[in-house]
Amino acid sequence: MAEESAAVDEPDITERLLAVRHGDPDAMRQVFEMVHRELYVMARRELARRRVPTTLSSTALVNEAYLKLIDKTRVAWQDRNHFFAVASRAMRHILVDHARRKLAEKRGGGARHEQLEETHIGFEERTVDILALDEALSRLEGLSDRLGKVVELRFFGGLSVEETAELLEVTPRTVKRDWRKAKAFLFDALRDRISKP
Repeated sequence: MAEESAAVDEPDITERLLAVRHGDPDAMRQVFEMVHRELYVMARRELARRRVPTTLSSTALVNEAYLKLIDKTRVAWQDRNHFFAVASRAMRHILVDHARRKLAEKRGGGARHEQLEETHIGFEERTVDILALDEALSRLEGLSDRLGKVVELRFFGGLSVEETAELLEVTPRTVKRDWRKAKAFLFDALRDRISKP
């Protein structure tokens, strides 16, 4: 998936995910061992975009994502692509929950909200409140599930256009078009919440 990650055979992961589906208690642990490096790269890319220091490390993000994934024992895992799509969503939820906890801790202290730098969406040096982004992304998903998935995979999963196309089983050209539409929607939705650093 990522250039920095070791290649993992898709048939092996799919086979293990099918075993999870059929009740094998060790299968999810085996899947995690197979994809741990790829998940770590995704987490590291996401956390590297954050402007302010965070107590959440790449390892912690991956471990929390794993706990969310093993809790999804009722998911009808299809293949590697499905796994990484669900993993990206899990990372999104973890980051949003983390931002909410930090915001709750800071209320009353006059501290600024935790901010997330968004270089992929094209806000360049501006920062966007992750909670506002999550709210806007939820609205976008209500309009187009695929546009929401493109943002989730590219922004929260840190995936390239090609990786996103592979996971969504569309062409890179379609991902680029969807990405432009999604950026326009999110930029408009977040216009008033964007602040210069």
